[in-house]
Amino acid sequence: MTIMMNFLRSLVLSIIFSFVTPMLLFGGVLFALSLAGYIPGLQEVTEVVSSLITEFLSVFGSGTPVGGLFVICSTCSFVGALFDTYAYYRYQMLR
Repeated sequence: MTIMMNFLRSLVLSIIFSFVTPMLLFGGVLFALSLAGYIPGLQEVTEVVSSLITEFLSVFGSGTPVGGLFVICSTCSFVGALFDTYAYYRYQMLR
């Protein structure tokens, strides 16, 4: 029973971290761009890049960037869960 509990704990942590990572990545890039927008001469470049990122997210979210971010985070979470399941399976086979 402890093997199953360890697997479930590992799976839940993998799902959570895989969901949060793209959110932090996109959020960090947009935050850095917003800070770089205060530097004279970079305002136009940061506006263009941030609008491109929001358009990219809008493609996956049926027109809304937040929906696109949720879709990308959910997909990464699913892939993280699959990878954790595969790693657990390989560990059991090789042990």
